[in-house]
Amino acid sequence: MDEVKKLAVIGAGTMGGGIAQVAAMHGISVNLLDVSEKMLRDGMGKIAKSLKLMREKNRITELQEKSALANITETLDFPSALSDIDMVIEAVPEEIGLKRGVFKKLDELCEAEVILGSCTSGISITALASSTGRRDKVIGMHFTNPVPIMKGVAIITGLETSDEILESTKRFLTLIGKEYWVTKDSPGFAGTRIMCMYINEAFNVLQEGIATAEDIDKEFKLVLGHPLGPLELADFAGLDVILNSSEYICAERGDKYRPSPLLKQLVVAGYFGKKSGRGVYKYK
Repeated sequence: MDEVKKLAVIGAGTMGGGIAQVAAMHGISVNLLDVSEKMLRDGMGKIAKSLKLMREKNRITELQEKSALANITETLDFPSALSDIDMVIEAVPEEIGLKRGVFKKLDELCEAEVILGSCTSGISITALASSTGRRDKVIGMHFTNPVPIMKGVAIITGLETSDEILESTKRFLTLIGKEYWVTKDSPGFAGTRIMCMYINEAFNVLQEGIATAEDIDKEFKLVLGHPLGPLELADFAGLDVILNSSEYICAERGDKYRPSPLLKQLVVAGYFGKKSGRGVYKYK
């Protein structure tokens, strides 16, 4: 495949909406699919807000803002979303059963040449590919949140991902202004595996009362120059997302990845971080 001209994104949440926005800003026609009108409406509202903010900061023109919005088609219908596309990127919650169900459906509905991508942060690409009859065409693309701002994307190759699909994915990411690195398939890949341990240990230190949340985050910002400390980063990413990734990696790689009891407690309480108004910190 020479160039991705039409893209389907499955899931209009933070990651899916961000991917749709960036692709649309670079002239790609995007079909954005979700399971309810509310989720689509909320997703498009966030995209419109993000584009407006970029225009107000003179990062894009008013014409570019309008063009990007015009490039996105919202739909609740799976067959319609997957009609006449070159690539699809799945961006549903980090639950392996849910994702495998999506890939089974993609395999049934997509044309044979379509690239099947996943925005998973840690679930095995080989496991997702095994739900299809085209394992060579399945690949991972772990975008960094917030997608419209952050440059980096991890490309993850499954056991049978073809070199042709890898090269097409590289060209697609270059087209939408992203930089990438390639990792082999392994639970948590490279970055998420390391990040989960880093964040999890911050929760353990907080639970043990060794330091306050503010001081834990302050140390990493001052010493390592991180823009966000580990607990701030967890709130930003979503505590539920961190927990799901940690539990999956723990099940695959052993107890040293076991999520902190405090992290689990906050998620059970509905404290998902910035998106819910409360996580480690409180937000307006």
